[in-house]
Amino acid sequence: MNIKNRITELLGIQFPIIQAGMVWVSGWKLASAISNSGGLGLIGAGSMKPDLLREHIIKCRAATAKPFGVNIPLLRGDAADLIKTSIDEGIKIIFSSAGHPGKFIGLMKENNVKVVHVVPSLKYALKAESVGCDAVVGEGVEAGGHNGIDEITTFTLIPQLSDALNIPVIAAGGIADGRGILAAFSLGAEGVQIGTRFAATIESSANDNYKKRIIQAADNDTILVLKKIGMARMLKNEFTERVYNAEINGTSEEELKAILGEKRERLGIFEGDEKEGMLEAGQCSGLIKDIPRVNQLFERILKEYRDSLNNLISISKVNEL
Repeated sequence: MNIKNRITELLGIQFPIIQAGMVWVSGWKLASAISNSGGLGLIGAGSMKPDLLREHIIKCRAATAKPFGVNIPLLRGDAADLIKTSIDEGIKIIFSSAGHPGKFIGLMKENNVKVVHVVPSLKYALKAESVGCDAVVGEGVEAGGHNGIDEITTFTLIPQLSDALNIPVIAAGGIADGRGILAAFSLGAEGVQIGTRFAATIESSANDNYKKRIIQAADNDTILVLKKIGMARMLKNEFTERVYNAEINGTSEEELKAILGEKRERLGIFEGDEKEGMLEAGQCSGLIKDIPRVNQLFERILKEYRDSLNNLISISKVNEL
């Protein structure tokens, strides 16, 4: 892959491949491995307090001389503290999600931070552009974790974003290999953000039970639940079955919150409880069959991209004849 575009220039990376900032998955080991492979690693601050985030930033900087960033969910009560910690530690790339970046973008821009916001629809993408974000991640409903209530797919979202925006678009949701990257570029994206595929790697901080569940998954093994209180896609288990049955029976928001409880993402992803934990993962789980090292996975993805591109060129030439 020899692509130089607005995303590679903006982020100072070799390949326009970004690793999603996933809770309990993307600590300094994964982020540094991604950056050392030529992509952009992100430390997922969604499961961290400021002191722990600082520790991960320091360790990541010691492990790579290449650019890396931090992902911060803006709906967190301590989002301002996480942003301040990132800035104090010299972070120049912040991916924000789950909230409006306008509240914090002034502080980030004053400190020369590149700001990329994750959006589930054109409406929120336009808002992100209007307040000064440098790029957006358009995330389709195929993605693991929390999703937009409109349930727009990656295949339909990315062309609409690329048509309407002046800032570059990064595609996310359902991308797990080089074929998906090529498809995203054909839709108008200038980069891709990959989550679940990188969650199932050696360097991911997730529990081995969670990683094994990803590689065992078939095409229909994820489900969207918790639609009233923050819709999320995860692997099916006893917890999701209980939530799904409650939802179709008209359970209230308060009752759903009681079923959810606290720290269920940690229980599933970090502690490895396959029955009662939230095992957040995307529909691309059905494409994932192994748990490689990041550098090996990058080599494979880049080869898949080249092979897919060459195959497409060959088909086009045949059709021209």
